[in-house]
Amino acid sequence: MFTNDLLKHKRVLITGGGTGIGRALAERFLQLGATVSICGRRADVVEKTAADLAAATGGTCEAFALDVRDTDAVDQAMERIWAAGPLDILVNNAAGNFLAKTETLSANAFESVIGIVLKGTINTTMSCGRRWLAAKHPAVVLNICTTYAENGSAYVVPSAVAKAGVLALTRSLAVEWGGRGIRFVAIAPGAIRTEGAFSRLLPTDVMEKALIEHNPLHRLGTLEEISNLAAFLVSDHAGYINGEMVYMDGGELLAGASVFSLLGRKVPDASWDLLKPRKK
Repeated sequence: MFTNDLLKHKRVLITGGGTGIGRALAERFLQLGATVSICGRRADVVEKTAADLAAATGGTCEAFALDVRDTDAVDQAMERIWAAGPLDILVNNAAGNFLAKTETLSANAFESVIGIVLKGTINTTMSCGRRWLAAKHPAVVLNICTTYAENGSAYVVPSAVAKAGVLALTRSLAVEWGGRGIRFVAIAPGAIRTEGAFSRLLPTDVMEKALIEHNPLHRLGTLEEISNLAAFLVSDHAGYINGEMVYMDGGELLAGASVFSLLGRKVPDASWDLLKPRKK
């Protein structure tokens, strides 16, 4: 199925594409023949990633700085992209998250996460969607969601609220726009080792060990696994999948509550200060 031309002639935009899952998806899509654009708030990071991936794959990877919370900036970015031709695939991957006791969070903490995850996804989806619908151009939107989008999770409440909204958006527009050629899919990843996520959410070896023990497969997921799943879902092979969120978590959710709910209850009060996000 994963032939080198699986995504040939497909133009893709991946938000939060400079690191982690976004970078891995960009690399896989390039390997499968897509033309890829990546964006993120830090120009130096996405530009370096684009150059590295283009060199490694021989594909075309462009990068630009973008804060997806900024509605006008998103629309201007889409204008620039569409000048060279319409997108075929949008991947909403940009996210923010941290482990914290909810009563300690400021309004800005909520606004930051909800702004990036939910408002950012709405901004990019609407900006692309209006163009696709006006031109009757078929397209696919892949939203990177989370295993606790449906059930919620303690200690990552801003993320849970935002991802629940992303899932609702996925399912709602799958119905409203599906018959007009725009298909929506989502992935709910379990724990996948990425530097940024692990430093914020699983900063100690003890927490990582507890997570692995909780998982029925007793391991973490890999970037290769989620990249292959994403490539399948946005390809024509998955053309009849619409409005679905695919769990890729080794059975973690079936084993009980969100792992953050489980781990957070085991953190001593005196240790929470050590888990606070640090300014860079």
